[in-house]
Amino acid sequence: MSINLSKGQRIDLTKSNPGLTRAILGLGWDTNRYTGGGDFDLDASAFLLYEDGKARSEEDFVFYNHLTAYNGAVEHTGDNRTGAGDGDDEQIRVDFTLVPPQITRIGITVTIHDGDARRQNFGQVSNAFVRLVDEGSGQEVLRYDLGEEFSIETAIVFCELYRHGADWKFQAVGSGFSGGLAALVRNYGLPL
Repeated sequence: MSINLSKGQRIDLTKSNPGLTRAILGLGWDTNRYTGGGDFDLDASAFLLYEDGKARSEEDFVFYNHLTAYNGAVEHTGDNRTGAGDGDDEQIRVDFTLVPPQITRIGITVTIHDGDARRQNFGQVSNAFVRLVDEGSGQEVLRYDLGEEFSIETAIVFCELYRHGADWKFQAVGSGFSGGLAALVRNYGLPL
């Protein structure tokens, strides 16, 4: 049975779900066509972070142009340029057994490609969500629906996975940024 989370909530993943070693993070959204008329291209990314909350190199950043990190510890399954259809628009897979011990947190984000130039923002996006599925069983473990609270932001940290001792936990973040992908890259300590 899947658990619905609210912004800020945390939940234990691996302790409460014995055998959960591989997870699929499904991210989805709809766009409000009446506000601008142009196509939206939303992109999911993962930032693999050290104890200080920062990434160290491009290896710590998984997105549509760099699909895997650390021999498959984190893998982006591919870019959906239209967001058409129901269900997950993009997916990021995490194999907890392969995540190097120095990586203590994984930030899962979504940005609007060229959002500023196209005058697009998350105020024009609805039904945004992230769900975590146990890849082994196919069961949805949790879901976080972001709500409609964003108006000018072009990048959002949807959630974070983080180590707690030997276990992994999930936090529903829902934190927005203006400045798109560049703002997130700066936030997580990578050079532009």
